[in-house]
Amino acid sequence: MQSPLFAYTEQQSQDRYAVQNPQLLRVALTGQDDVLARKGAMVAYQGLIDFDGEYQSQSQRQSRARTGEGLELMRCSGQGTVYLANLAQYIHVVDVDQEGMTVDSAYVLALDSTLHTEVIAVDSQYGISGSGKYQLNISGRGKVALMTSGQPLMMRVTPEKYVNADADAVVAWSSGLRVQMQAQTHSSGVMRRRGNTGEGWELSFLGQGYALVQPSEVMPPQHTVIGQGLGAQYGIGQQGAHGQNQNNVWSR
Repeated sequence: MQSPLFAYTEQQSQDRYAVQNPQLLRVALTGQDDVLARKGAMVAYQGLIDFDGEYQSQSQRQSRARTGEGLELMRCSGQGTVYLANLAQYIHVVDVDQEGMTVDSAYVLALDSTLHTEVIAVDSQYGISGSGKYQLNISGRGKVALMTSGQPLMMRVTPEKYVNADADAVVAWSSGLRVQMQAQTHSSGVMRRRGNTGEGWELSFLGQGYALVQPSEVMPPQHTVIGQGLGAQYGIGQQGAHGQNQNNVWSR
């Protein structure tokens, strides 16, 4: 049998996390350190691998119910190789060190089981655009596999050069950065879906570190209706992209 498909064979690597192609991740398991992956993200595996639902404490369940932020994970253990992907999104492996990383949980594909995750509040305002009030802080030492829609942009933040980014396009940032949220327009129409300028809310990053931005804004189309009330009309809060519409099903 012959076909150009045979160009897409396994890429051998000694690394625990290896990006097979821009949209497929290979994770090697040795029977010692487990990996936590997004539920349903396994597309193939080799060897003796077990997949179990990851236990969530009562506080974690309550936090997720209250904030809408958190991770639905499965534990991958055993010896062999597991291949992970999600909606053909681009995959990027990040080393987390003592600085830590803050990320929207919607963009996490997998992480080392030794890492610690905690839901934190990043702004006092409720339901800003699609980004919401809470984010996920990841600390410890290990690797995290992030996903983006398209190839991202990593922006360096210094005390002399702060960075502003659309709140819907931000994927992650260094936990040590100071973050402020503000409107991108001061018109009276700011409460409409992105106002009159086509823009809505932005995050400002100050300090020393990095901010990761994707070339896509996770938000519903204009004039969509999800649920009921003003939240449904404007797509904010729990009615937003990270609220009750995780599967990107919109109605007009």
